[in-house]
Amino acid sequence: MLKHKYIDKICIVVIAAALLITCLFINGESLGITFMSSQMGYETRLFERSKIHEIDIIIDDWQGFLETANEEEYRSCTIVIDGEAFSNVGLRVKGNNSRRLVHEYGLERYSLKVEFDHYEYNSYYGLDKFSLDASFQDNSYMKNWITYDMMDHMGVPTPLRSYANVRVNGEDWGLFLAIEEPEEAFARRVYGKNHGQLYKPDYKSLNDENADVALRYTDDAFESYDNIFRNAKFDITNRDKERVIEALKILSTGENLESAVDVDEVLRYFTVQVFVVNLDSYLGRTGHNYFLYEEEGIISILPWDYNLAFATYSLGMPDPINDATLYVNYPINTPASGEIMLNRPLYHNLMKNDEYFKQYHRYFDQLIKEYFESGYFEKFVEETKAMISPYVEKDPTAFCSHEDFLLAVETIKEFCLLRAESIRRQLEGTIPATIRGQTEDKSNFVDASSIWLPDMGEIADLKDE
Repeated sequence: MLKHKYIDKICIVVIAAALLITCLFINGESLGITFMSSQMGYETRLFERSKIHEIDIIIDDWQGFLETANEEEYRSCTIVIDGEAFSNVGLRVKGNNSRRLVHEYGLERYSLKVEFDHYEYNSYYGLDKFSLDASFQDNSYMKNWITYDMMDHMGVPTPLRSYANVRVNGEDWGLFLAIEEPEEAFARRVYGKNHGQLYKPDYKSLNDENADVALRYTDDAFESYDNIFRNAKFDITNRDKERVIEALKILSTGENLESAVDVDEVLRYFTVQVFVVNLDSYLGRTGHNYFLYEEEGIISILPWDYNLAFATYSLGMPDPINDATLYVNYPINTPASGEIMLNRPLYHNLMKNDEYFKQYHRYFDQLIKEYFESGYFEKFVEETKAMISPYVEKDPTAFCSHEDFLLAVETIKEFCLLRAESIRRQLEGTIPATIRGQTEDKSNFVDASSIWLPDMGEIADLKDE
């Protein structure tokens, strides 16, 4: 029995404090209190990463849905996630090149988008939208999985993800990677309720100049940035547009960059982006596959879409480059041609600043030391392989055999370990860290001749189906 003479008063104070804290959490934003991020229920459910989740898609006329995949139209379905059913959910096929090629080769394993609030206000424990990645051109099933984990490690805001065994109308459909789509739930989770604006800049035609996708300032006209603004994830105002344009204008000068750019976040992003040699990205010819976040005039870049990372972008093209040694040693200071670098100000103008350049190198040192040299990476890959291997083996729509999967896992693991070794030498100065320097001196390159890049997955695999 409690006998303290002040126990009644103590209990009253504790209860009052608890009520006050509860009120602050419920009404804090209306009182001017901003919480930097929000705990969302879906984080510990669908995106619990240590197990394979079960997803069943219940839909009328599945075959008709597949036959109209190129229309990219939503169809109503019921989604059952780990035994919980959610009705009247929007479902459509996802992807551009991958969608087209899956169709051309007469296959049916498309990546999918699942939108809970497409037809009515609905969510999965706060989640509005996620995608199911089909591992197109990725026999390891791990390109996105590994890259997002690296981004997480470096503190970059990153979509949540987990593996899911997918069924359609009760029939096995295959192992997919469930990925949180960067929309309202993502923004609230990462930045809080009073978050900023989110965009996914992309081109209409690759033959256009697409200066806005490259984040280049041209003028103050809204229409000059259509590839950004028409891909806004939330309703935007003219003032929102003005802030983005002003940020790009400051970025173009190369001065006072911290007044327009979240420099530290961007440097951490590029550390991973350059490591994984993703040429279908902001630092590649296409200049896309990223999200742009803006809040109070400050912009940052967020990761997206890595199925062509780890130097597999050119595979399937007329003249693919399968030189693993070239890509394992790919330079960290000039990770693209001079023409591309000059037209990518978010990278180029930051790297012209000596302090930012040094910090970029320090982040590489951190990534190599903590993620690779520590043994974490190998353990992470082996644990993932053990978890997903039985599901890959029985995957009825897989783009590859189980033996191909095992080979791809070893290939991507070896690529990353050799890449880490090369970057360590680039930081130490024994391997040149620029394209020009490597053209003149390849004597200390890390030998990656044992790696055959197509073993990670290529378009030619589709012909074997």
